[in-house]
Amino acid sequence: MLIKRQADIPSSEITDKKLYLNRREFIRTTTGTAAAVATGVLGAEAFLHAATPAPHGRKLENVKKSAFSTDEKPNRWEEITTYNNYYEFGVDKDQPSMFARNLKPEPWTVTVEGECNKKGPMNLEDVLKGKTLEERIYRHRCVEAWSMVIPWVGFPLADFIKQCDPTSKAKYIEFRTLNDAKQMPGLRSGVLNWPYVEGLRMDEAMHPLTILAVGLYGEVIPNQDGAPLRLAVPWKYGFKHIKSIVKVRFVEKQPLNTWQEQASNEYGFYANVNPTVDHPRWTQATERRIGEFLRRKTMMFNGYGDQVASLYTGLDLKKNY
Repeated sequence: MLIKRQADIPSSEITDKKLYLNRREFIRTTTGTAAAVATGVLGAEAFLHAATPAPHGRKLENVKKSAFSTDEKPNRWEEITTYNNYYEFGVDKDQPSMFARNLKPEPWTVTVEGECNKKGPMNLEDVLKGKTLEERIYRHRCVEAWSMVIPWVGFPLADFIKQCDPTSKAKYIEFRTLNDAKQMPGLRSGVLNWPYVEGLRMDEAMHPLTILAVGLYGEVIPNQDGAPLRLAVPWKYGFKHIKSIVKVRFVEKQPLNTWQEQASNEYGFYANVNPTVDHPRWTQATERRIGEFLRRKTMMFNGYGDQVASLYTGLDLKKNY
């Protein structure tokens, strides 16, 4: 008799009990059809599981190549736009590609609050005004032990921060995702406390590797990947890369991020990729690159240690996970 050890079980097969129970509710609230009820949960999930690559969108102009890019081969458009963590559109990886089509990324407003001198709403055009867009090919590592290489198009978050003119009291920056159940059917479930919240220490936010992404493969970013504005912090696990940002707050105290609130024993504030610290339900020592069969060793700080390790001098990354 073959018994699978926990480390041998793919992360996709390990589902938290609360997420499993809420998935049933999500199916009921998102389909809105008698067919889903009549066929039952398994039938409804089979009906829903048809990943749909995003249609290609508007090309972004004057995009420059970045020296920060990895030389690894990027994943394909079809892979990047059909395998996503975006619970506002479903707890399964393929559901965002099916339900995010109703998201309306234009017009888009970002509201700036907190310890800064330039507060208030800003439309996306104002956010982008004067910014130089770069294509940055980044490794993307998810906490469930899968990874991709993604050619983001964006600009340094530091440029946006300077535009807001934070005060000396601003020690952290907090982000919030759109909270609109009409556009995001997953919000009707209780799987998380909405809206989605994330945060960075100010020196992390100002680091040149940290960007606000507005595009993918030289085109406007697809809905399922966080349109029209998302964070990309390549040395951190993917849940830090908050999508569809509508609010930015400069704060003095460390903000409580969504997953830290949801399961503090599993998810911390820092979320630095550390292969020596396992998630309670799976190993972080190896990862599977989407599109590949074999697993590979996970790199400390996702391979960006030379650039960012100095940010955490003296910080115990086994306790501050």
